[in-house]
Amino acid sequence: MPEIFVAKAGDITDGDRRIVRTPKGEIGVFNHKGAFHAYANNCVHSGGPACEGILVNKVVDIIADDKTYQGQTFSDVMHFVCPWHGYEFDIETGICAGNSKLKIKKFETVVRGGDLYLVA
Repeated sequence: MPEIFVAKAGDITDGDRRIVRTPKGEIGVFNHKGAFHAYANNCVHSGGPACEGILVNKVVDIIADDKTYQGQTFSDVMHFVCPWHGYEFDIETGICAGNSKLKIKKFETVVRGGDLYLVA
């Protein structure tokens, strides 16, 4: 598989991203906690630019032992949100938060000599 240069790995800081044009279409490359994750910039819902939306921690319901709702909080799981219709995707897996059967295509990344590449 051909490799496509993205950037100097140090130029994409934690929480940052790059959108790269490739022969396979646009790919979003995220740095999350020092690990790089790359996905097709094509939402599974309506084809929107999923990788260009906001990053937000997953919202979790708080349920007491007696099964009563106690409110909500944020977890440590990070999502990226398609700006067209709000579909959320786990930044580490590409799985849709609202329907685990939906998943954005993931691409491999490689860091070599300080440079970040997509394997596409």
